[in-house]
Amino acid sequence: MGRDLAIDLGTANTLVYRQGEGIVFDEPTVVAVDPASGRVEAMGEEAWQMMGGRSGNVVAMRPLRHGVITEFDITQRMIEVVLKRVGVSRFPRPRVLACIASESSEVERRAVLEALRDAGGRDVVLVEEPLAAAVGARLPIHEPVGNLIVDIGGGTTEMAVASMGGVVSGTSIRIGGFDLDTAIQEHIRSEYDVAIGETSAEQVKIAIGSAFPAPRGKAAIVTGRALATGAPTEIRVTEDEIRQAMSAPVGKVVEAARTTVAEAPPELTHDVLESGMFLTGGGGLLRGLDLLLSQECEVPVHLTERPRETVVLGLGAMLEQLEDYRSSFQLVRRR
Repeated sequence: MGRDLAIDLGTANTLVYRQGEGIVFDEPTVVAVDPASGRVEAMGEEAWQMMGGRSGNVVAMRPLRHGVITEFDITQRMIEVVLKRVGVSRFPRPRVLACIASESSEVERRAVLEALRDAGGRDVVLVEEPLAAAVGARLPIHEPVGNLIVDIGGGTTEMAVASMGGVVSGTSIRIGGFDLDTAIQEHIRSEYDVAIGETSAEQVKIAIGSAFPAPRGKAAIVTGRALATGAPTEIRVTEDEIRQAMSAPVGKVVEAARTTVAEAPPELTHDVLESGMFLTGGGGLLRGLDLLLSQECEVPVHLTERPRETVVLGLGAMLEQLEDYRSSFQLVRRR
């Protein structure tokens, strides 16, 4: 049984695929840190419960923003915790495949490489995220046809046309599911003078969030803190107002997707128009987003079978068939 790993180090969630086993880790990319020592006290679900403030002597935080490492030392320590959780020791060191945003700078790519290497990985292989998503969606990327993938994560949205084993065209925008949460928080603050946390905003998004008008709108009760008094309070919000609140970031995703379709290479445009767009990532689960994209981009839209896991499943497929995909990698060996 293989011991090498594929890691989707996402802004929202970290997923790990172990060769020969499948997905062995899937938890939020959140760490609880002791500010005095810098020690990571908790990671994942346990740390997620602490989001929004301090809990005892620790503070919960996200070490990545918009797909980029913002807290290098903490990210490296978090990866060490993840590797330990999946049973990896420092010797022998596992080979690691990891995804990277397609428009990441050289500095950002180097940060990912260094963090993975310092945490215990070797021969780190970086794979562009939309390519991994296309493989995870089981698209025929090695064939001379155009495959359009749209991957909406927590901090970034990746859009690409893949063909002949690589990304031919596309774009990456630093907008994702967290921007929808922020839009909900700002709406409730401005309209009701009430503050709610990240977790509450996400719960509202999941419960009644949508990108396309529904015949019968739903409503939800949200508990927050009245800014005027600081006292806990409840408000009622409707599906329609939450859809309107999220319209700006959703509109930017739709515009970028429309541009990607329009700028697809002419020889691949027919394929894209015929086979359509494959939507993945946690953000792709927003109700009605597939309908809105189909209407605005004038192509069929297909939500992948396991949107949250598509990228890591693609990385895992590459790991299992390394030689078949080697030409698609950006390989940097670190010894």
